[in-house]
Amino acid sequence: MLQQGRQLATDHVEVGDGRLAVHRLAEAASGSSTVVALHTISSNALSWVPVARALTGRVGVLAPDLRGRAESSTLRSTGLADHVADVVRVLDHYELERPVLAGHSMGAFVAALTAATHPDRVAGVVLVDGGLAFPSPGTFDVDEVLHSIIGPAMDRLSMTFDDEAAYLRHWRGHPAMGPLLGSPAGGDLTAYLLHDLAGAPGQMRSTSSLECVRADWADLMSDPATLSAVHTLQCPSHLFWAARGPLGQPEGLYTAERIARARLPRDVAVTGLDADHYGSLLEASSVRLVAEGVTRLAGVPASGRDIHASGR
Repeated sequence: MLQQGRQLATDHVEVGDGRLAVHRLAEAASGSSTVVALHTISSNALSWVPVARALTGRVGVLAPDLRGRAESSTLRSTGLADHVADVVRVLDHYELERPVLAGHSMGAFVAALTAATHPDRVAGVVLVDGGLAFPSPGTFDVDEVLHSIIGPAMDRLSMTFDDEAAYLRHWRGHPAMGPLLGSPAGGDLTAYLLHDLAGAPGQMRSTSSLECVRADWADLMSDPATLSAVHTLQCPSHLFWAARGPLGQPEGLYTAERIARARLPRDVAVTGLDADHYGSLLEASSVRLVAEGVTRLAGVPASGRDIHASGR
């Protein structure tokens, strides 16, 4: 299991046009289940460390840096279908038979699309503040929409930084990330933010490719297969939605009313989280709920209190 300050256990999986970095955030005990965890549009695999820590001893966690990000930054994406192909290659590489897929934000759309297009390969899907079509932004300008939703997270893709401290100062100005950096989750958040940074002092940059971010977001806005995937799943699934938004807005990307109007299949469990979009994978109460959602779909005993679907 990854602990703060310890080196990552990382494999490099051949995906046709290069190698995808896959981090073993929690090792699976003999005979135990494994979850493949997928991150957001401009983050990296380390965002799943708190959930992986909560799953230690019960479920193994494999988390790739998706193409165009962190240690997979040399790979390029033309849309979510590329990520789906990579996920299937990861399943093949580790000889995983019908694991659970978990995804956060864009990663949730990738998880749902993988399960919908390869139903024989996936046993269950955990969707964290993603996977269901977002409200219409009123524009199809990708950059405009991204700036309105993720703000400073988008801005930093075209910026350079003198050093790690300067990069973290940029994030401290983020209305949602800034407070989290000063919270008990700050150590985990710092580690995953710095996993995104590369280059020489004075010219350090985010590893996240603006080209890939734009291509992936275009699918989230308008690709029919991506937007319909959650409605065609043939496996158990659980949607967790954050009460507050990516910029700390008092209303999140989803609300109970929006989810009800989406008319999800009746076997999609739904749980609201008292967190913002990023805190969904960082704050202790949300981490516990997401981890227990994973264990439930993986068919292993959960720890502590059981969870109950809410917000439908």
